[in-house]
Amino acid sequence: MGRKKERAQAGGPLEVSASDFKNGWHEYLDEVVQGRREVIVTRYGRPVARLVPYEDLEPSRSIFGWLAGTVTIQGDIVAPTGENWDADA
Repeated sequence: MGRKKERAQAGGPLEVSASDFKNGWHEYLDEVVQGRREVIVTRYGRPVARLVPYEDLEPSRSIFGWLAGTVTIQGDIVAPTGENWDADA
């Protein structure tokens, strides 16, 4: 990355000009992904965008176990109910 206009405080976000970001965006993207660092893109010295690591706020849901804990069994679910069905007649 060695660009001349980068500034970074110790452990803080990395600041880069928009033109430098345009020319080396893939390097900054790697820095965000691998280094878990925030990159602030500036234009004429003023911050215009912030690139941060993605955080998945919702736990991934699987089709398996989707209804776990939502069903309650009351009584014997195997015993006959005593109801006459049309198929029984």
